[in-house]
Amino acid sequence: MTPQTQIAPARHRENRSHHANRSDIPVALTALLPDMFALYLKTQNFHWHVSGRQFRDCHLPLDDQAAQILATTDLIAERVRRLGGRTITYIGHIGQLQHIEDNDADEVEPRDMLAELLKDNWLLAKHMQATHALCDERGDVVSARLIENWIDEAEGRAWFLRDAARPG
Repeated sequence: MTPQTQIAPARHRENRSHHANRSDIPVALTALLPDMFALYLKTQNFHWHVSGRQFRDCHLPLDDQAAQILATTDLIAERVRRLGGRTITYIGHIGQLQHIEDNDADEVEPRDMLAELLKDNWLLAKHMQATHALCDERGDVVSARLIENWIDEAEGRAWFLRDAARPG
């Protein structure tokens, strides 16, 4: 046996164990999906029902935010599938796993809508940061890089919501 053939099996063993260590990444990414769907629906709901003096300032930006959230949801699910994982498969699954609370009130003041979405976006960013840390720990640089973009989007939405909710 040559030194090169001795090295190759060790390299394969290392790669196999490294990938075996990554099996919790699709699980962590899938855990983001219920909150993404809940935040999407809440943002879209508030877009549809905002009224009053802040209508013009909130209606279109909330629609843009909802579209961004839905697009990110698709990217997360596709990343899970690329990693060999399973995603959310039915509506009830979302309700069982979401951390973001539903809002089924008939009337919500625009400032309250913005404050609630602000809180939810920060919660989502926090969960994404924990998932990012797991990806870093496991050496999944692709997922980590994607999550950095998603965190940036959540923080960007929060910035708008914080500033739009300020009195004045």
